[in-house]
Amino acid sequence: MFDTMTVTKAAGALIGALLFLLLMQWAASGIFHVGPAGHGAEGEEHAQAYTIPVEAAEGGAEGEAKDAGPDFATVMASADAAAGEKVFGKCKACHKIDGSDGTGPHLNGVVGRPVASIGGFGYSDGMKAHGGDWTPEALQEFLTSPKSIVKGTKMAFAGLPKVEDRANLIAYLQGLQ
Repeated sequence: MFDTMTVTKAAGALIGALLFLLLMQWAASGIFHVGPAGHGAEGEEHAQAYTIPVEAAEGGAEGEAKDAGPDFATVMASADAAAGEKVFGKCKACHKIDGSDGTGPHLNGVVGRPVASIGGFGYSDGMKAHGGDWTPEALQEFLTSPKSIVKGTKMAFAGLPKVEDRANLIAYLQGLQ
């Protein structure tokens, strides 16, 4: 069954296929190049094709104030509770406003209420240690990024990046007293 000619043909086919793959790899690497250009040693910095000039911000604190956006008190003065009700849609998954607790505590009457004060709700240790009252300013700060304000909170919400959304939501919550 296996004579010398059969073994020779099989070895020739295998070696031919490997030779074909090596030649194709060599040809492809000549056409397409992946990785560093090879103009410098490994670890050396390579010259960029172009650079984008970036001017330094002038003014120090003045430049930071421009990026901070409008003042919360100014935005809160013109807050729209109807728009806040729409923003509350993001909160509905965990919080209720009918006096019963969900995954999170109920939020009716939250503005002005002491932090972690709903009896029977299992607050995290971080929230219990936070203390204070939920003033509009405290809510505004908390709603920016809950996990960075109250370390160890169970609240998985990332926060509301827009100051207008936070002010509208707080105005809506104030109306639920």
